[in-house]
Amino acid sequence: MDRKINMVMELSLLLALSTLWGMSYTFIKIGVETIPPVTLIATRTLVAGAILVAVLHLRGLRLPTDRQIWKRFLFQACLNSVVPFTLIAWAEQTTDAGLAAILNSTTPIFAFLLTILITRHEAVTGRKLFGVAAGLVGTCLIVGIEALNGFGREIWAQLAIVAATICYAGAAIFGKNFKGLDPMMPAAGSLICGAMVLVPISFIVDRPWILTPSANSALALLALSVFSTALAFVIYFRLLQTLGSVGTTAQAYLRVPIGVAIGALFLGESLPSTAWIGLACVVSGVIAMTQIADEHGQAPSRLPTKTA
Repeated sequence: MDRKINMVMELSLLLALSTLWGMSYTFIKIGVETIPPVTLIATRTLVAGAILVAVLHLRGLRLPTDRQIWKRFLFQACLNSVVPFTLIAWAEQTTDAGLAAILNSTTPIFAFLLTILITRHEAVTGRKLFGVAAGLVGTCLIVGIEALNGFGREIWAQLAIVAATICYAGAAIFGKNFKGLDPMMPAAGSLICGAMVLVPISFIVDRPWILTPSANSALALLALSVFSTALAFVIYFRLLQTLGSVGTTAQAYLRVPIGVAIGALFLGESLPSTAWIGLACVVSGVIAMTQIADEHGQAPSRLPTKTA
């Protein structure tokens, strides 16, 4: 019973993370209409980091002072926010949010390949291989061939999104180095480091004090910072310790059906005829990829009776 409860909890958090990050593409698309990419992402990391630091203070917790941990926070920031956030924001000036989400959904594939070829920090099982393949097939069935009509027209922007996807895969693997810390610690620390890198660049490149963002862009930036960054990062670092890096990146597949469902419900968009088959493939793939990891990063045959 405890095992089932734990798995339901972790999958619920994975679904929440998928939703929060699935919405981020739309927020970014609206934001870059009147806010330059570097300034948008600098503000995103600064606001989200400040929120998490405030919450840590209210909880009576302090960020670590060890220099080595802060070096890890900085490296994590480069992989998980500074580089990929900026690349995606830049790309979405010319690329549709939907296509960006589709291209970014390949994160589990890169995480799986990096695990096989380089890090080998998690057990590479046939079950995970099936999950990666089923998720990719399901994603293709959900979006349909028509959704890729724009692929290739803005090749540099699309390559930038693929590069961001590889960064996310590396971040998911490196993020397991923070085991033992409260999930809010690496979330806050990496966002602070990201802001320290991006804010000076924003001042030099964009001179943000002369910008006049629209109300829609400002609201999108606020939602992006609070929900799709601050809250999402806390969930993300929690899941890295329970589902592992490959399992956590499974949320990239879930973003696609969530985005399609939002479009169908609120924008009147139609679903491809293969969408429901694709959704079944995605769900099967995600379940196959998400096993609770033990303290060595291996997927145990039994779940622990208590959550950490």
